[in-house]
Amino acid sequence: MAKVLVTGAKGQLGQDVVRLFTEAGHEVIGLGREDLDITNSNDVWRCLEALRPEVVIHSAAYTAVDQAESDVEGAFLVNAYGTRNMAAASEAVEAKLVYMSTDYVFNGESDQPYNEFEATSPLGVYGKSKHAGEQFVRELHSRFFIARTSWVFGAHGGNFVKTMLRLAETQPQLKVVHDQRGCPTYTVDLANCLLKMIETSQFGTYHVSNSGVCTWYEFAKTIFEKKGISIDVVPVTTEEFPRPARRPKNSAFDHMALRLNGFEELPDWQNALDRFLDEVK
Repeated sequence: MAKVLVTGAKGQLGQDVVRLFTEAGHEVIGLGREDLDITNSNDVWRCLEALRPEVVIHSAAYTAVDQAESDVEGAFLVNAYGTRNMAAASEAVEAKLVYMSTDYVFNGESDQPYNEFEATSPLGVYGKSKHAGEQFVRELHSRFFIARTSWVFGAHGGNFVKTMLRLAETQPQLKVVHDQRGCPTYTVDLANCLLKMIETSQFGTYHVSNSGVCTWYEFAKTIFEKKGISIDVVPVTTEEFPRPARRPKNSAFDHMALRLNGFEELPDWQNALDRFLDEVK
């Protein structure tokens, strides 16, 4: 069993990572924003030298996608330089590093699912800052896993599933984008995949999402069907629903690295949604 340090431990993914890694017998130290300022290089080095973890799960991030468009330096400070600090300090204490990245590193113009060897081309500040974090990890660390994920939902924090269920309580009709495709991902399945990953030396970049692909509209329709909620869901285009940050039209993942390295692909997203809805009843 390993000593595992988790950044972003109070976030949507971080809370499930802390719980599941602890249940698996690892010694887990979960740090939130108030416990460690990842943008302060000296603090990060002092922290890792004192704790000397064997594994670092770096899930802390600037995730406000639209806000990042007007707060460019804030996004890069956290996602690029914060990740640089974690990568350099993790390497110094000889800890394996898992860096959580995103589907936003792709521009979404392909009509095929993206595998791990496709060229990246982020559209907005958030994707560019997370991509810069990936580059720092590759430059500064020798034993890393970059785990790109997408459309995350879990019991902790806000997400699309919770938003749809909340809106359905007061709205007779919802308009949902039908021209963006991707892979919903349940935090429990994601954390369990990371748990298996860190036990190996199969380092590299991975696409970790639940299996299967849908649009946001199809995702919403399925949520309401599974909950037995009768509501009018209207498909709309991205242009009809303008946001400050451009979204990739296609962020569907091919999980080639998982397959080739002997890891199980995650269950289908509809199966994951069933289990999530049971969890949050």
